[in-house]
Amino acid sequence: MHFSVQKKIRLGFFIAFTVIVTASVFSYLVAKNLLDNAARLNHAIEVSKRLEVITRQLKEAEAAIRGYNLTKDSTFLNPSMQERSNRIEREYLLLRKITADNPKQQQRLDTIRQLLAVKYQQLKVAGDKSTLVNQLSSVKEGEKSMDLIDNKVREMIRFEEGQVQEKTELFHFFAVMWVPMIFISSLVAILIGIYSYVTLNREFKLQLHIESRMRSYQRDLQQNISLLNKTNEELEQFAYVASHDLQEPLRKISTFSDRLQMKYKDQLPADATQLIDRMVSAVSRMRVLINDLLIFSRAGRITPESITPVNMNKLLQEVLSDLEVTLEEKNVLINYDQLPVIEGSHTSFHQLFQNLLANSIKFASSDRRLEINIHHQLLNGKELGIVKENRWNDVFSRISLADNGIGFEQAYAERIFLIFQRLHGISEYSGTGIGLAICKKIVDSHNGFIQAYGVPNKGATFVIILPLKQKPQTDDPTA
Repeated sequence: MHFSVQKKIRLGFFIAFTVIVTASVFSYLVAKNLLDNAARLNHAIEVSKRLEVITRQLKEAEAAIRGYNLTKDSTFLNPSMQERSNRIEREYLLLRKITADNPKQQQRLDTIRQLLAVKYQQLKVAGDKSTLVNQLSSVKEGEKSMDLIDNKVREMIRFEEGQVQEKTELFHFFAVMWVPMIFISSLVAILIGIYSYVTLNREFKLQLHIESRMRSYQRDLQQNISLLNKTNEELEQFAYVASHDLQEPLRKISTFSDRLQMKYKDQLPADATQLIDRMVSAVSRMRVLINDLLIFSRAGRITPESITPVNMNKLLQEVLSDLEVTLEEKNVLINYDQLPVIEGSHTSFHQLFQNLLANSIKFASSDRRLEINIHHQLLNGKELGIVKENRWNDVFSRISLADNGIGFEQAYAERIFLIFQRLHGISEYSGTGIGLAICKKIVDSHNGFIQAYGVPNKGATFVIILPLKQKPQTDDPTA
């Protein structure tokens, strides 16, 4: 499977982006785990510190009682056991607040609370001066109670240390994975970056080469266009001069044949007179052909100065006025819609409609009255479906001219627009076969389209598509 450069670059950047996102997520997990581990360690230290304070103060209280029992010095009972119990209680409440998020530690604290209550009572009894004689037995009970408290304290510390150990192991796992992950992601990103640079650099050089070739092609094309324009001008001049030069011998042939008939009419045999008549007829047809060639060479030749807004309704009335006599003789019925204003050459449009109407009149059916219907639509380029994408937003006028004449086979729809192409013999219908070729040349020169649709013995329809606005010509041959 072949991938274009754009797809390869997109795929490379997608992979790099995925790797970077994965590395970022992994880094976030490592950082979060590190913070959680630090928070857990701080929490464990704080719990251990508070437990240590409680056990230390309990042991200090017991030491004070033993000192008092040995020395009978009342200073050992200062501060009093009640004050010492209050301090321990404050530390206990702080510890309970610190472990509020851990139900298991809370349960252990509940046990310690019960043991502390017993211990408080023992300290209170041991610190009562009126009962100093009877405190030997309470010392042993205090030691037992203290052992129970120490066990619970160690149990809580072990739990905190276990939590820290779990966090440490998890952090160690992420830390071990983090280094190769960052290394691999960095390596992949570097490789993709190098590949993208090489690819883009190669594509850039290729683009420069293409642009250089395109500039060369444009220069060649501009030269060819200039040469073609010059050749067209020379051909037009040649056609014009040749036509005029051909007119002179035709006039002489016509003059000499007229003199021959006038001077030797009675002396010529019948077959000679017939040959002269045929020669005169051929000369007449030749003259018509030359005139039509001149018209064809000039048709569609428009300049920016000749392009003006043309009122097609007014123009159609002018054409109908020019054909008035023929229309009345043939008893032609014409129906037409209101036509828009179209930019173009007034003379060319006049010739276009006159040729199309004359074509319908020429090929009228002898079995029915000729009827011509002219309809109009405004469409944008996209709706037409036959223009390039850069003209989809342009507005076009679609004019259809339909008649009920003899029609033609649809297979000849393209052929009828070629010069000198005839579907009927000259003995059946007069003409040189240039009229529709002139129509196509005019429409093409106005950046439009002309199409023909025919049904034998039912009629023909000619569709003309013209832009309402003519775009100005540019010097860029690729525009």
